[in-house]
Amino acid sequence: MFNKRKKIIEFALSSLLRKKYKNLAIIIVFSVIISIISSILFLTNSLKKEAFQLFVDSPAIVVQKLSGGRHELIDIAYIDEIKKIAGVGEVQPRFWGYYFDSLTDSNYTLLAIDSKKDKRLDLIKGTLPEKDGQCAIGAGVARVRLSVINDDMLLPLSEDNELNVKITGVFSTDSNILTNDLIVLTKGDIIRFFDMPEGKATDLTVEVFNDGEVATVAKKIKRMFPATRPIQKSELVRTYDTLFNWRGGMMIVMFVGALAAFAIFAWDKATGLSAEERREIGILKAIGWETSDVLELKFWEGFVVSILSFLSGIILAYVHVYFFGATLFEPALKGWSVLFPQFTLLPFIDTYHVFIVFFLTVAPYVASTIIPSWKAAIAGPDSVMRS
Repeated sequence: MFNKRKKIIEFALSSLLRKKYKNLAIIIVFSVIISIISSILFLTNSLKKEAFQLFVDSPAIVVQKLSGGRHELIDIAYIDEIKKIAGVGEVQPRFWGYYFDSLTDSNYTLLAIDSKKDKRLDLIKGTLPEKDGQCAIGAGVARVRLSVINDDMLLPLSEDNELNVKITGVFSTDSNILTNDLIVLTKGDIIRFFDMPEGKATDLTVEVFNDGEVATVAKKIKRMFPATRPIQKSELVRTYDTLFNWRGGMMIVMFVGALAAFAIFAWDKATGLSAEERREIGILKAIGWETSDVLELKFWEGFVVSILSFLSGIILAYVHVYFFGATLFEPALKGWSVLFPQFTLLPFIDTYHVFIVFFLTVAPYVASTIIPSWKAAIAGPDSVMRS
């Protein structure tokens, strides 16, 4: 039995080699389609993995003040009331905002942090700002502004309001996904630049000791201050997950034409064989091959072509995403900001998605090879060869 199967596989390989140019063209087209789908899935999964790692040290709850459904400055006095809730740890105000730089057509995020307390942001060189008039910038800001350490940075907000600070540090490229468009300032500079009233902050961060009580604490904050919006870490994670899945789905939809072409190609193979292929099956039947032997032969032919295409497509997608930074799909999945975060994606392959791609591409192709062969194999050899 083993020798018989070995001979059938050898015959299948020799049959493929006889039609090598036709099969090579099929493999190339098949591989490109699989690589497009796999690239989108690989990039989406890796971006989600990178984004979710940012939430490891993020606050359990962020409390924002709403007015007319829009985010506005929140009273720092809320902190004392929130601290009284059971299970709540440290509550801190945050001072940050967005700034559009007309010189480079870029949006920056301006953030105030305490350099003595916050050590999460790794710097390639230099230091975080320790006094007013200093700043640290992300690699993207440094690139578009052509700035280095000890340079002065001028940020005009209006005719009578501008910020002139000295750069004391530049963030490393390893932290680009978090810091690429970031400018870190002191609390005093942020308050003066955005003209924040005394006793106000951009939002509040709330530490909750027990993760299982985060939702309960958020509800209590909402009842205490109805005009606020407590945002849980789990909600941010779910939002990012939905966002990347939506963008990945949109990218696949853009290539629906390629998928449709493949479906038509598979259907064409399923609806009939060429005269040469029918004649070959008739000859095999005439010299004593059973119907099951013919079907096994066609199975191996279809399997070899599809598995080579599948493996080539997966390898092409891996190289495209993790060695060339997914240059074809990067703008659509990262966003359309001028300051794209340049970072090296960590390889992350979801075996479930690989299996789905395998099932939706290899299985239909093999089936489309076997079905018409079965129709020809069950007929008499003479009738098959005459047709």
